[in-house]
Amino acid sequence: MRILHTMLRVVNLDRSLAFYTEVLGMRMLRRNDYPEGRFTLAFVGYGSEADSAVIELTHNWDTKSYELGNAFGHVALAVDDAYAACAAIRERGGKVVREAGPMKHGNTVISFVEDPDGYKIELIQRG
Repeated sequence: MRILHTMLRVVNLDRSLAFYTEVLGMRMLRRNDYPEGRFTLAFVGYGSEADSAVIELTHNWDTKSYELGNAFGHVALAVDDAYAACAAIRERGGKVVREAGPMKHGNTVISFVEDPDGYKIELIQRG
């Protein structure tokens, strides 16, 4: 077994695709509209679905907002340099909600950014 994807519901698919592709540098892997069901699925990631876990962005056409709830935590991404990644994300219009630095009670350098729907993305510096 392996993890295939994580699904996130998004309000504005174009805005979310811009964030994941232009701000975080993922590739759009595939997109399918389901008019009879009134939803669209778009898959984004850094590698192919055959080799990597990806993110499924689900846009339900008639839903105007979602509550994130308090059970979901975040999606984590490995980066070479969390400080540089934060700067690049900010330059591209992304929202950094926790600046890069050592995590509490440890030495691992982390940061958090937020996507357009409020989902947290953790950046974990390799090494």
